[in-house]
Amino acid sequence: MRAGGWRIAKRLIKPIPVIGTVVALGLAGYEIRKKGLLRGSVHVGLDATPIIGTAKGIVELFTGDLIPDKEIGAQRRLPGNTRPSNGFSP
Repeated sequence: MRAGGWRIAKRLIKPIPVIGTVVALGLAGYEIRKKGLLRGSVHVGLDATPIIGTAKGIVELFTGDLIPDKEIGAQRRLPGNTRPSNGFSP
């Protein structure tokens, strides 16, 4: 519930020109980590640009993210137990 509320609040705040720029820059690290270096940088750059960021924010209110998140690679997913094995069985 909290995560959903924050997501909606972030989408509503971003289109406001000055406040949206501050929010976009404050969330830059999170967005770059979530989308990857190139996609995240483009996403933050567009959001931080006042008129373009406002237009992008309004479009994203209705359509969702225009720049998709990066996909988690197969090497990061562990089947079954996610704890590393130490060689001993419990």
